[in-house]
Amino acid sequence: QAGPNDLQTKADRLVQMSICASLARKFPKVTIIGEEELPADDVTEDLIEDGHCEEILKKPCPAQYTGIKEEELVIWVDPLDGTKEYTEGLLDHVTVLIGIAYGGKAIAGVINQPYYNYEAGANAVLGRTIWGVLGMGAFGFQLTEAPAGKHIVVTTRSHSSALVNECITALNPDHVIRVGGAGNKIIQLIEGKASAYVFASPGCKKWDTCAPEAILHAVGGKITDIRGNSFQYNKEVKHMNSAGVLAALRNYDYYASRIPNTVKESLVP
Repeated sequence: QAGPNDLQTKADRLVQMSICASLARKFPKVTIIGEEELPADDVTEDLIEDGHCEEILKKPCPAQYTGIKEEELVIWVDPLDGTKEYTEGLLDHVTVLIGIAYGGKAIAGVINQPYYNYEAGANAVLGRTIWGVLGMGAFGFQLTEAPAGKHIVVTTRSHSSALVNECITALNPDHVIRVGGAGNKIIQLIEGKASAYVFASPGCKKWDTCAPEAILHAVGGKITDIRGNSFQYNKEVKHMNSAGVLAALRNYDYYASRIPNTVKESLVP
């Protein structure tokens, strides 16, 4: 009898094999860092994606990136973000994250929601892809700001703790939304369902934040750790974001100024 964790691992591994092998074949010099440890076996051809999106290729590359060499890029892959929710059937929480970093900075990202619209009935189009590049913008969704004057905080659904809750209480929010997945939380910000994403805990990894960061920054938002430090995405960096996450589409400084020092001191980068 396979439990949810076995299903999760198999789904994770197959998705990661497909993404990483397809990218490595097309861009052999990039560094690819994924959540799952993978055997170096040959991947079957049916997992290789060799197509491309004409719509994206029509857009001009921002000038600051035209001279980048392939070997200077690091791609961070989370094949299944919101795994616990996936195994519980909360399919709208699930995202596939591919983030591209250059010079240690997240510059482009893809958030795929494979089950988007899954509750909308048999004729609904299932799934969507949100993507963005710094200097170009972000696409695949309708950018919306949270209601003015409301402080709606989105936070973890399955990794709560006293520190997480102390931090949220200090912000005195009008409403708290608890959902799974870092990708899903950034979607709440850019679609105006939440005004801040606050997670005062270690646990989030670089492959959770790279793609969402690029998309959020491409539309003028901001994401840091709880102490206000930017995330670094060079290939040597440690994978854990051990000082948590603080993000907002607008009014980042308002939320940053209200994080208690006790919380900041408890989280060491």
